[in-house]
Amino acid sequence: MSSSARSSHVKQPSSPLLGRWEARLGAFILAALGLAALGLIAWPSLHFAVAPAGLWVLGVLWTLWKRPRLLWKLGRLWLGALILVFATAGGLTVYREGWGGTLGMDIAGTSQILGGIRTAAVVVVAVAVMEPRRAWRALRSSMLGLREAGRRSAPVVASVATAVAHGARQAGVMFWAACQAVVEAYRTRRSAARQDAPTEAEALAEFPSSLDAITVDVEAPMHDGIVDDGDEETDADEVEEAAAPAESGTWVIPSIDLLRHGEEAWVSEEENEQRARLIEETLADYGIEVTVEAIRPGPVVTQFGLVPGWVRRYREVQERDADGNPLRDEAGRLVKRRVEEKTRVKVDNILSREKDLALALAAHSIRFEAPVPGESFVGLEVPNVKATAVTLRTLVESPAFGRVRWKSPLPLAMGKGSGGEPVVADLASMPHVLVAGSTGSGKSVCINAIIASLLLELSPERLRLLLVDPKRVELTPYQGLPHLLSPVLVEADEALPALRGLVAEMQSRYKEFAKVSARNIESYNGKMTDPASRFPYIVLIVDELADLMMTVPAEVEQSLCRLAQLGRATGIHIVLATQRPSVDVLTGLIKANFPSRISFAVSSQVDSRTILDGAGAEKLLGKGDMLFHPTDILKPKRMQGAFISDKEVQALVSHWKKQGGSVPVKESVQTAVEEHASESADSLVIQARDLALRHRRVSAPLLQRKLGVGYTRASGILEELEEMGIVGPGDPGKSRPVLLGPTVPAGGEEV
Repeated sequence: MSSSARSSHVKQPSSPLLGRWEARLGAFILAALGLAALGLIAWPSLHFAVAPAGLWVLGVLWTLWKRPRLLWKLGRLWLGALILVFATAGGLTVYREGWGGTLGMDIAGTSQILGGIRTAAVVVVAVAVMEPRRAWRALRSSMLGLREAGRRSAPVVASVATAVAHGARQAGVMFWAACQAVVEAYRTRRSAARQDAPTEAEALAEFPSSLDAITVDVEAPMHDGIVDDGDEETDADEVEEAAAPAESGTWVIPSIDLLRHGEEAWVSEEENEQRARLIEETLADYGIEVTVEAIRPGPVVTQFGLVPGWVRRYREVQERDADGNPLRDEAGRLVKRRVEEKTRVKVDNILSREKDLALALAAHSIRFEAPVPGESFVGLEVPNVKATAVTLRTLVESPAFGRVRWKSPLPLAMGKGSGGEPVVADLASMPHVLVAGSTGSGKSVCINAIIASLLLELSPERLRLLLVDPKRVELTPYQGLPHLLSPVLVEADEALPALRGLVAEMQSRYKEFAKVSARNIESYNGKMTDPASRFPYIVLIVDELADLMMTVPAEVEQSLCRLAQLGRATGIHIVLATQRPSVDVLTGLIKANFPSRISFAVSSQVDSRTILDGAGAEKLLGKGDMLFHPTDILKPKRMQGAFISDKEVQALVSHWKKQGGSVPVKESVQTAVEEHASESADSLVIQARDLALRHRRVSAPLLQRKLGVGYTRASGILEELEEMGIVGPGDPGKSRPVLLGPTVPAGGEEV
């Protein structure tokens, strides 16, 4: 066959351009007809939202035609786009009513504001459907931001709540005082009316014989049904005098604005999570399985809650049939199975890895609390990289302090716990506190915080302070405070007469209680209607007990123990502080009568056992880090003590000093310490005079041994004897000649 013949049998192809355009035209016409039909059907429901709905339908049809797999692969995007079509209908309805059809009305509603919120919610749902992972990350970051903002705003909200509560309390006090004044005025007028009222015979004699004789001045005002006699000035003066408060003065409680705000620096959550994983891995290396269930960041340390895991052991057990015979496989071998046995990890195993954990965490000191009271885990306290100071204002503005303030007459702001929670206390229920710590550990700052907590709440008519400061620098800024029973005592020899005066005051209060059948100071003050007859609380604060125990230890110990045993009911409370917690300072009798303890950092475990009856204080970090052991908890609680600066102390003292006037207080309270101190001083001089008259020469060391006083007080007594002409002059530190002979009797007569 020739080539021409073969070419005649070859099929000629049709024009590809004409067929492709025809197909496209047909598809376009079908799509247009379909969209038109869709628009006519969906127009009542969508109105102008038909356009995005049509585009969505076209996109779906084109994807099904070209790449069906892509439709299933990107199903979330197509579903989110459909939800956006609904959001478009809602947005058109918000813009102008009716543009989104019935679907838009269902989404947006009739209100533009609520419609905008609903439309925005639909858009958020669409985005979440299209990108769920990114939406979850954005939601998590926003929640963390809100949490951080809540932490930062919590002190502000607490301060506003405290201020409102304080204002309500002051308003209630003023309202109660006004009611008492009105009742007292009414009683006064009733008693005066009864005294001036005529007898029955006089009233019958003066009664008019006819009704015409009764004349009433219509213009005269009437009060409580009694016709006024026209002496308006006299009645006005009486009413004003009855309604006015007593002229004893009014004390204004200091404002919280005198204290400064604190800057809180929280440890990042990522850093704490890394520490938690490091703790688990370190203990796992030694075969100890634990899980960190709780992380509680605090101002100085962060507490990690360790839940003990399991010690897993495996053993093989022989399989047996129903009759108890051993099972064998096809090869005749015994069939065995592996059984897992689990036992809890011992807490002692965790505690024994203290040094390994400290090395892994690069911490110079860690502390275990096993177990944490009220929790089912072991607490591991790790120091923070950056410590945060706990200001007194932060604690006073906390809700915890507000709750104690309403219940307790003597609230104390102590500090923040290892988990960041505020720690407050009630001095009336403690009722005496023993504070110990080495130099620079924060002991004196704690004393200042205790005094400031009391000064922020109590006026001089409700609180009296007796401060003993042998160091001369810690409590002297409170000199001149109207709350003081006497000036700040800086000599150790002056403290013993003051203690004797407090004992005498305590005994006199018990006698007053017996007269009115009162059991304690609260019931006694509740029965006294006259404010001048009420007893104030007395707080004795000694900054260094060791100096007192060096002078007259037996008498100081006896007076302190007597006050601690019986002073609570009479409103006398004691705060003792020392930097040398040895057994010769904190004797067994003193420790038995001071149940509440505060221990700062000490040098050895022996000192920790002396103050707390247990170890732990030797591992504290110092600078306010302390263990607080009140009477209502079984184990000491670690916390960061409250800090108050010298400027804040000066502001509080200046506030009280600037107030004029005084509130009447029982005279025995004001002068008991001073009178007893002067009597004790006179008795010491008389004893020294009698001692000198029995010797030819006398010296300060001799007076120290015989009278049981310090060297400073003995030298002062020698000077007084020289002024009286009993001893002659001499050099300091040497004995002096006695000028009078032994003919003077030793009975204490005047020379």
